[in-house]
Amino acid sequence: VVASCRVVTSISDIPTGIPVHLELASMTNRELMSSIVHQVFPAVTSLGLNEQELLFLTQSASGPHSSLSSWNGVPDVGMVSDILFWILKEHGRSKSRASDLTRIHFHTLVYHILATVDGHWANQLAAVAAGARVAGTQACATETIDTSRVSLRAPQEFMTSHSEAGSRIVLNPNKPVVEWHREGISFHFTPVLVCKDPIRTVGLGDAISAEGLFYSEVHPHY
Repeated sequence: VVASCRVVTSISDIPTGIPVHLELASMTNRELMSSIVHQVFPAVTSLGLNEQELLFLTQSASGPHSSLSSWNGVPDVGMVSDILFWILKEHGRSKSRASDLTRIHFHTLVYHILATVDGHWANQLAAVAAGARVAGTQACATETIDTSRVSLRAPQEFMTSHSEAGSRIVLNPNKPVVEWHREGISFHFTPVLVCKDPIRTVGLGDAISAEGLFYSEVHPHY
């Protein structure tokens, strides 16, 4: 089943049995963010967010690396992975928790990560790659990736976790999408070919998440 989107304005508008994606936006009210985490996350199936939203989320809900005041340059992949893991483990679907949340699409300038609860989604490799591709084409306002107008700025190697003994990953240019697993959750990482002189960035996060959803396959469990 290909994932689809529907715009809703309140929790009560969310239809039963239809996968719902929530795209977070920047905010400054920690109490509001904490309420969203505890009350809204269990009612949606999929979540999209960037590095500022992810850090503010973990600060508001006392999650992993919440003492970090800001990202120092490119967001650390291991830290991002720890926070995504915590969101799905603490607020996502499990045998003991009535939550629909099983998917998070994280996007930052130089890389994306798609985290999914095992058994609920398929085609993650194509989905995260499609999101990275549209980031490059939309920002440069081209139909396909123009290699002369983009650059690779993603970390060439990284740890998959800092909360536990994670693995060290070294990127292989011939196989750019990297996959790893942690306690029933799968992670798919891809670098982004970043537009050197961006022309069109408004709505870029929405375009990334929408493209990723277009290529995603959800396995209904309703």
